[in-house]
Amino acid sequence: MRSTLSKIAAIITSAALTLTLAACGSDSGPTTLRVGTLSDAPPSIYLENGRFTGYDNELLRDIAKREGFEVEFVGTEFAGLLAGVANGKFDIGSSTISSTEKRKKTVAFSNGYNTGFTTVVTAKGANFKDAASLSGKRLGVVQGSVQDEFAGKVAGAQVVRFPDYNAGFAQLKNGTLDGWVVPQDIGQKYLDQNPAVPLELGYTAEDKDTPSAFAVAKTNPELLKKLNDGLAKAIADGTVARIYGQFYKNTPLSKELRQGGPGLPVKNLDA
Repeated sequence: MRSTLSKIAAIITSAALTLTLAACGSDSGPTTLRVGTLSDAPPSIYLENGRFTGYDNELLRDIAKREGFEVEFVGTEFAGLLAGVANGKFDIGSSTISSTEKRKKTVAFSNGYNTGFTTVVTAKGANFKDAASLSGKRLGVVQGSVQDEFAGKVAGAQVVRFPDYNAGFAQLKNGTLDGWVVPQDIGQKYLDQNPAVPLELGYTAEDKDTPSAFAVAKTNPELLKKLNDGLAKAIADGTVARIYGQFYKNTPLSKELRQGGPGLPVKNLDA
């Protein structure tokens, strides 16, 4: 019975979204969808001169233009982002969201648009070279992130959770944390922007099989299809590579996302 009701809800939501997006050519103008994002995680997602930007958000703007809708970015904390997508507060989540199996129980994901690594930012000379060296250390993370899960598996580590990246970096700078566990690109960007701060990248681990993807409610299959179609077009004509190059100067783009590449497919759990 529950499965039947879920399917009926999905059909109704899909039909409603189709009608809404179909209105893009009407006198009322394109439909505007609310996007939950973060403001402090360059180069992926951040606020600059009052405008939400970064690789993730500029790519989403391009996809929206291709697919006939507009986007309104709203700043939020990561811990509540996926719940906000699932309950309809946001139509899309854009925040370098790793498409883990656990998260697929809450939302559906578009195909992936980036891959990455988790790293530990530390004071220079801390010598955190492997997971074992993190044991017993005070590690800061953004609550609900993949890095939160990573730190939680380190034996004996004291995990301190923050609502955003700036708060954690401030504590690391003040010496109240031994390490700040973040996506590698965000950690490197912080070091580049703060060369006088005596910090460095320590132990780094690859995020496996969970590419970054846009999150949508499971009951919005039509929107999911539009995101995937727009992303495929952006990969095919080289737009993904162009936007990526604007924000990632020293990190090569995955071959799957280069012009003509097959993309990074994400298999969602049954809605």
